[in-house]
Amino acid sequence: MTIPHSLLDEVKSWRRDFHRHPELGFEEHRTSDRVAQLLSEFGLDVHRGLGGTGVVGTLRNGEGPTIGLRADMDALPFTELGDIAHKSCHSGAMHACGHDGHTAILLGAAKVLSQTKSFSGTVHFVFQPAEENLGGALKMVDEGLFTLFPMDAIYGLHNWPGRPVGEVAINERAMMASLDTFKITLTGKSCHAAIPNDGYDPIVASAELVTALQTIVARRLSPLESAVVSVTKIQGGEAINIIPEKVVLEGTYRCLDNTVRQKVKTLIGEIAEQVPTAHRVSSTIEFFDGYSVTTNHPKQAEQIRAAAIDAFGAERVAWNIAPSMASEDFSYMLEHCPGAYCWLGADGSDSAVPLHNAYYDFNDELLETGILLWKNLIERLLK
Repeated sequence: MTIPHSLLDEVKSWRRDFHRHPELGFEEHRTSDRVAQLLSEFGLDVHRGLGGTGVVGTLRNGEGPTIGLRADMDALPFTELGDIAHKSCHSGAMHACGHDGHTAILLGAAKVLSQTKSFSGTVHFVFQPAEENLGGALKMVDEGLFTLFPMDAIYGLHNWPGRPVGEVAINERAMMASLDTFKITLTGKSCHAAIPNDGYDPIVASAELVTALQTIVARRLSPLESAVVSVTKIQGGEAINIIPEKVVLEGTYRCLDNTVRQKVKTLIGEIAEQVPTAHRVSSTIEFFDGYSVTTNHPKQAEQIRAAAIDAFGAERVAWNIAPSMASEDFSYMLEHCPGAYCWLGADGSDSAVPLHNAYYDFNDELLETGILLWKNLIERLLK
């Protein structure tokens, strides 16, 4: 099972064009225009504006179930450092996560299926904005994605450095962790650094608090309950001879189970309140709920597995792989509709550059794998 070289060359040109013109979340105007143009050329019905810059292309072919396929379109807010012909032409924006490749794969699948029409039913091709921390999936859901476009199931994929090129990796349950953040403000009493006993030192309190937060994992939770708590930002002080009044800590916590997620949130709150009091420092904490756990539905995960084995052979399919503590807002779609999410291995003869790296570039060898996976899945589900 292969894709014609002429189509692969076309898909590669789309991908590299998207890479050269990256757009940040909810600003994907050029990308959205190009996606809508191509879908119209393929003969699909095109709906625009869902989630701001989102696009949904619908391909109908007779009676049958309705399936959704999703790709993310946004780039990341930093400058590309690699030296490639299709390097980003926008300083401060680059496709460092492969969403250019995901979009090109879904467009390729839409073109192939519009030509072959080797299925009976309806396919919605969902092009989502703002996956990177902005929750574009939730915005599309809130604005009626599954009301306007009812689906029996929805599926998504992501390229994955660290796994062999062309491998399809999937878990029947959790694939990606939840993402939540917190901000803790410690307020003490400012004084001269040479006379610290005249004040209440929020810097010392913050140091102990950072250490105490690390006891949550494996000390307050069972080591079998996966979680990560990281303090990633500390701000406080303006001069070397002044103990400041305030210190602000910010960080994130990630979990693979929503019950554990609530436990971790409770424990962060307790520790943030209790530890500073020993230093006569007060504290306030703000929580910012983010993405939930990306949890596959077992039936739909098995459908991806079967389609991948049928297309590529069992040796290219990894089943029930260990999930990642990174996060993905496809979780919101899976909370509202049955579905599943998989990874496509990206390592070729050399290890791929990691995601979210200034030298990253999507591996174009994956384009054919992704298109064939979606084509075979649709043909199996919509016989």
